[in-house]
Amino acid sequence: MAFLLSLRPNQWTKNLVVLAGLLFGERLFDESAQFAAITAFAIFCAVSSSMYLLNDLLDRKEDRQHPTKSKRPIAAGIISPTAAGIGALTLGTGGLSAAFLLSNSFGFSVLTFLALLSAYSYTLKRIMILDVFTIAIGFVLRASSGAIAIGVPISNWLLVCTLLLALFLGFTKRRGEIELLGDKAAFHRKTLVEYTPQLLDQFIVVTAAATIVSYAFYTGAPGTVEKFETGLLTATLPFPIYGIFRYLYLVHRRDNSGNPSEMLLKDYPILACVVLWVVTTMFIIYRPLGL
Repeated sequence: MAFLLSLRPNQWTKNLVVLAGLLFGERLFDESAQFAAITAFAIFCAVSSSMYLLNDLLDRKEDRQHPTKSKRPIAAGIISPTAAGIGALTLGTGGLSAAFLLSNSFGFSVLTFLALLSAYSYTLKRIMILDVFTIAIGFVLRASSGAIAIGVPISNWLLVCTLLLALFLGFTKRRGEIELLGDKAAFHRKTLVEYTPQLLDQFIVVTAAATIVSYAFYTGAPGTVEKFETGLLTATLPFPIYGIFRYLYLVHRRDNSGNPSEMLLKDYPILACVVLWVVTTMFIIYRPLGL
């Protein structure tokens, strides 16, 4: 059970981005595409968990200074560093091997993801701004890899939206960490000493606005209208706007740590917003009612 907790299954919701190509590539009801997409999702769960193990292994001393991360099995000493290292290596190599079995292009995409997140664990997480950018690019790789797995192109606008939304979530999480840790922030994460709530608020405002605008451009772009033969996707714009505003409310008024995965699973308005956005988008793209 301790090892399972160290895999952070609650964070696997991040890998749902892999399924975006299935929805927007108009392959949602294609059985072969469904199998490939679900397999790709499972592979990313394995390789991302290997990176969580590696990160917890390298950060175990700093995590002991954190009020909640100190309870993680590796930081608490329940799982030995050797066992964590073996687990990370096994999941990483196993997931990568499975990725190459799915296709070479998908395998190289997963390899890039592993290389990027490894660089983050060892170096990039200590560099201000680049720490959040690295995580955001990881989301872009998830989305593009999902499209590669089922053999469909993915809109550049969707990748831009993914990058901007991930940056928004990353900066709000940094702000939440500063609020939660206070004077101890620098002991847990060195880059937090470089950030201030005021600076992060500016980053958050820019990325939130850019996310909404880029999504609006995507839904109304001539290429999108031509591809789906409808301009109704613009009607889904209120969902990301509400979701971002609700998220900001939670960060500022509910003393939340800014963990996106926890908010998605625990805050019912955000969860309902995401579900309604997916269902509405699906109805517009696939037009079961002749829309």
